[in-house]
Amino acid sequence: MKKFTAILHRGEPDEGGYWATCLEVPGANGQGETREECLASLCAAVRELLELSRAEALAEDAEAELTELVVP
Repeated sequence: MKKFTAILHRGEPDEGGYWATCLEVPGANGQGETREECLASLCAAVRELLELSRAEALAEDAEAELTELVVP
């Protein structure tokens, strides 16, 4: 489990709901009627973008070595 920073915004007063972005994953965004729905949507977007990024990186260099990086 990794932790990310979500920037959560309330929708316009006449529209309601929430929208959010992720500071560490540019392009990831989520929305929902409730705070929980919005964050779940953002989690799905972050997961999808990270998986896509990983797949693209591997496709570019099939001989590259994968290793886990832990940042304390």
